[in-house]
Amino acid sequence: MNQRPWAERAGQSTAAISIKWRWLVMLSCIAVSVAISYGASSLKFAPDYRVFFGPENPDFIANEKAQDTFGKSDNIAFLVLPENGDVFDESTLSAVHALTNASWRLPYVSRVDSITNFQSTTGIGDDLIVEDLVFSIDDLTKARIDEVKTISQNEPLIDGFVVSRDGQATLVNAIIQVPTDTPNVSSEIAVSAREIRDSIIDAHPNVDIHISGVVMLSAAFEEAGLRDSTTLIPAVYLFIILVILIALRSISAAITSVMVIALSTLVAMGVGGFTGVLLTPISLSAPTIVLTIAVADAIHVMSTVRTKMRIGLAKNEAIVQAVALNFAPIAITSITTIVGFLSLNFSDSPPFHHLGNITAAGIAAAWVFSITFLPAMLSALPVRYKVDDENSRSLSLAERIAEFVIAKPKRVFMPLAFTALGLITMIPKMEVNDQWSGYFDDRLAFKQALDASEPYFGTDTIEFIIDSGSPGQVTDPAFLKLVASFTDWLRMRREDVVHAYSVSDVMKRINKNLNSDNSEFFTLPSDKKLAGQYLLVYELSLPYGLDLNDRIDIDRRSTRVTATTKDISTERTKAFIADAKTWFDQNTITVNDERVKLEVTGSKTLFAYVAQRNIQAMFESAAYLIVAILIILSLAFRSFKMGLLSLLPNTIPILATFGAWALLVGTVGFSVAAVGAVAVGLVVDFTVHFMAKYLRARKTENKGPEDAIRYAFSTAGNAIFVTTIVLAAGFAVLVTSTFKLNADLGLLTAISVIFAMIANLLLLPAGLLLANRTGKKSPHYHFKETI
Repeated sequence: MNQRPWAERAGQSTAAISIKWRWLVMLSCIAVSVAISYGASSLKFAPDYRVFFGPENPDFIANEKAQDTFGKSDNIAFLVLPENGDVFDESTLSAVHALTNASWRLPYVSRVDSITNFQSTTGIGDDLIVEDLVFSIDDLTKARIDEVKTISQNEPLIDGFVVSRDGQATLVNAIIQVPTDTPNVSSEIAVSAREIRDSIIDAHPNVDIHISGVVMLSAAFEEAGLRDSTTLIPAVYLFIILVILIALRSISAAITSVMVIALSTLVAMGVGGFTGVLLTPISLSAPTIVLTIAVADAIHVMSTVRTKMRIGLAKNEAIVQAVALNFAPIAITSITTIVGFLSLNFSDSPPFHHLGNITAAGIAAAWVFSITFLPAMLSALPVRYKVDDENSRSLSLAERIAEFVIAKPKRVFMPLAFTALGLITMIPKMEVNDQWSGYFDDRLAFKQALDASEPYFGTDTIEFIIDSGSPGQVTDPAFLKLVASFTDWLRMRREDVVHAYSVSDVMKRINKNLNSDNSEFFTLPSDKKLAGQYLLVYELSLPYGLDLNDRIDIDRRSTRVTATTKDISTERTKAFIADAKTWFDQNTITVNDERVKLEVTGSKTLFAYVAQRNIQAMFESAAYLIVAILIILSLAFRSFKMGLLSLLPNTIPILATFGAWALLVGTVGFSVAAVGAVAVGLVVDFTVHFMAKYLRARKTENKGPEDAIRYAFSTAGNAIFVTTIVLAAGFAVLVTSTFKLNADLGLLTAISVIFAMIANLLLLPAGLLLANRTGKKSPHYHFKETI
């Protein structure tokens, strides 16, 4: 027999030292983990949805520029639904009036728009009278209510914007200037909004009120993350304990596993705090992932301890040999998994950077604790296993599978290979669709509010910035005509657009008012100077917070046109934006020798393109990841051929998973782009442990291919089964997340882990046998453990 590899010798020494100094090792590991975990105290939630976009994202840059020019469009939208289905009655208008006034008390509020405070204009001679449409609820006679209804139905800035076209719902829309440097601020604003809603409902029980808007979206991210962290993590812990108790039949093994994953999680979250990570539902899934992966290392060691003790070794000797046998595989899988998660830094979305970095830190900690803390604690706890009677011992499930594969390698390999190939060919059928309105499930109040609002007011907005090219040109008649024509084109897109409005609507109304309210003058002013005077008179008449700074920039060079959209898909959104740009390019004009330009932004635009950018970035990272893993495996196995062969059972399951997803679901979002990096780091665990045992049998034990396969199954097969159950179930728990991105990530990763087990226990050994076939079978090898 050849001398043991250096890794086994290193593992044996490490385990022996850990057992000898068990109490010092355990206390040191706990002390270090607790010290690092102090960093978790500085973890804060991201202030708003902007954390999902990288600073170099061109769509994000354009959005920030637009908000710097016109003010932030972050909002709290109160949807008011009267019980009688009629907005235009005294009780409903009274509730809206009270809600409008109360909304000015929201933190960081800069503007409130509703039917009651709409700035209605009337012309008396040369004077322009501007006042609230409903100034006092004491004036709400039947005649006055009928007048309010008539004005609302004929005013583009009310009909479809703050009052639904069927008159059954109304909005009170508060614009919030959310500070970007204050963590948890969105949740604080959301609390104030809910308090206002509750007080209005108490005083006006005839209405139902739902709250949505961009600020509530940001708060929902935090609420979803907190909800998941308080439900998913305990669920995974309980499941892991149950699986270990059933599989390893040892309370001590379960306690040791829980300690390893707990210490690893503390390190992961502490590193996150020290590195300034902002919490999101995505980064908050890191503890669940860390504890799922950390237990995989522990299972491999403890499964081997159980096997050794059942063939007659003493506990400490079994622990030493288990660590020695798994030292190299755990090191290789930890390194490749860390590389896989670190590749998430290629993502276009910072929360995935945070997820990757936190998880990588946790995996590194689990690696260290699995070869130090775990053997020390196992040696300190009572661990007993009954020694098997070799004569009466029956083959395990893993060993039966080994015999099946050895007997019929070709019949195993070919069907699996063709099935995988068939699934992979389905990948091009997937369609990118990433609507933020679908990020949450119905358990969250925010999702319920979106569903309630969508039939009346749509779900999101697209902002069109029209730039004249030089200051003072917004009042140019030709420019205003172009703005009006573009706004009319948006309104004709009924299949996509619920409402559109622009400064041209205001200019038409003022022109009519200052011409004795003659409806024939509901047109744009034909003179630039006159248009400028109209605009000045109107703005001087407006109360605080209701000016036109959100429509026209300060030097009157550009203006903003807002389109409220239906809940349309990502591809449809892109097509709509492309059509808008095409229309504008075909109809744009030159003002003051400058060509008028269009820029498209807004939250709908941001989320429409983030999936595409994320997927492109992750495809680029996948190439680096595959090369890195190939190098690591080739060096570990000291064979480029074996490194290349090991890539197949790692990449095929992931590609087959995407193919299965294309058949079952058909759409992908930007969270799915992370699955490849996450899954590669996980499934390589199976390949490394199987290949390490196979190559050890071939090189160190001088066994033939068939006996080497038997040895690999006997030493790694059962651990792979248990690890698959833990990993698949652990990630499947994420499916219950209230946050769709985590649910998709969990389901896809769980499927890929199951596919990886099939590939590594069937496809890989069958491939190894076919590649090393000599034309004669080796004699049957009894599964007696040796090392």
